Amino acid sequence: MSYPFTTAMRRRLILGSVGFFVLALLFGACSNSIFPFISGQYTFSAREIQTAVEKKFPYDQQILQIFKLKFSHPQITLQPKANRLAIALDAQISSPFIAQPVNGQFTLNSELSYDRISRSVVLKHPQVEHLQFEGMADEFERQINTAAALLATQLLDNYPIYTFKSDQLLFAKIAYEPGTITVVPEGVRVQLVER
Repeated sequence: MSYPFTTAMRRRLILGSVGFFVLALLFGACSNSIFPFISGQYTFSAREIQTAVEKKFPYDQQILQIFKLKFSHPQITLQPKANRLAIALDAQISSPFIAQPVNGQFTLNSELSYDRISRSVVLKHPQVEHLQFEGMADEFERQINTAAALLATQLLDNYPIYTFKSDQLLFAKIAYEPGTITVVPEGVRVQLVER
């Protein structure tokens, strides 16, 4: 025996369908801001990395007690094939012993790692790829290059390029943390795994 749909039943069915549709839309909208890695991964862009690194500069430091070294204008380059990040820096050295400041450029590249305490993806073990100062006097060049390279690598080692908010690593009362970190053409992709 079948029962015909009453107007009240139709209304409930329609309202239930609309409610489900609205919830699905809200969940979809919230998934980007509250839990952006439903797929199990999260990608942050080169622009976000650039903004994070720019906060560290300009940076001034005395070296060998007589030279002042300034790093500025960092430029990020993604290196997906090597799974590394490159950072080019302008450098300037001034001293009472040289007539005018000497300008140069550094390029470093770094692997990436996750620091659980700060919830940050950080630069790890940066290495100098290229270092050149224009017009540096020969008697200073070797010492300055060595000191500047050491300073630049120490300055950026463990530097955070992206920090997760606590709610980004928690969904439905389940805690997640970054696993594999991969440099991709559009940014850095972090695989997120249940803790």
